[in-house]
Amino acid sequence: MPESPEVQALADELDATLRGRAVGGVDVVEFRVTKTRSRPLTTIVGGRVLGVTRHGKLFAIELDGSEFLVVSLGRHGWARWGGDAPEAAATGTEATDAAGAAPVAAAADAEPPPPTLVSLEFDGGAVLELTDAGGWVSLGCFVVDEPNEVAAIAKHGPDPADPAFTREDFDRAVAGRRKQVKAILQEQESLAGIGNAYSDEILFAARLSPVAHASTLADDELQRLYEATTGTIRGAIEARSGIPIDRLKRAKVDAMQVHGRTGEPCPGGCGGEVRDFSFASTTAQYCPECQTGGEILPLKEG
Repeated sequence: MPESPEVQALADELDATLRGRAVGGVDVVEFRVTKTRSRPLTTIVGGRVLGVTRHGKLFAIELDGSEFLVVSLGRHGWARWGGDAPEAAATGTEATDAAGAAPVAAAADAEPPPPTLVSLEFDGGAVLELTDAGGWVSLGCFVVDEPNEVAAIAKHGPDPADPAFTREDFDRAVAGRRKQVKAILQEQESLAGIGNAYSDEILFAARLSPVAHASTLADDELQRLYEATTGTIRGAIEARSGIPIDRLKRAKVDAMQVHGRTGEPCPGGCGGEVRDFSFASTTAQYCPECQTGGEILPLKEG
């Protein structure tokens, strides 16, 4: 699932490449992507891009004529350049390793690219393809007068990436709640932009159990969690800045300390091993030695 650091880098690249370009055409391959049926995506044809901004895990393309194309990437959505990609965005078919060293050839048995559900053409030859790699359509597009007309954005809590985000903002969202801290971190109405991966990373950095209730945390633990939340998200945004959009997902995976690292040694040097546990409809990762006092959290069978 795309989260705020990668969506911020995506929005920045789209802004740098598309600002000032006019929309020349829109091809909607999957009709279920359109969420504003009274304002189909084709209504933005002719509009000129004024800028691209991030809103939690969504992004918005502002167009002259006082309208926005808001894109919810959902669980498996993303974007890529198609056609004759603009020079600033073209990356070819090669990938680089995590350190940015010599290119390595793509694996012969790599998964096929996800299907394009919407294609946006801009003057100058730029083509932006919105994709979805899931078994069900999670990508959503809205044509609105203001981003806050999209319910998901209107309900957003404060964003830890915002420099104005304070410990007081954090406490209002978290402190005293009888709910697991991992669930709160992923709750967009509480804190915008965080999903399964970064909540794992935040809780590992804070050395806190993901299933502890926020109401049980002492003030020093809340302070650790606040610092881990802002530090992890802001650090990841800085680290992803400038990475081409076709390499952002790989960069995210490579940067994870515990998320997706099941069976590997704990990066904290405690001698423990990263383990899975069941959370909501998915799995998450943690270090029992660092985070739960050695307690093994349950993992559903099958």
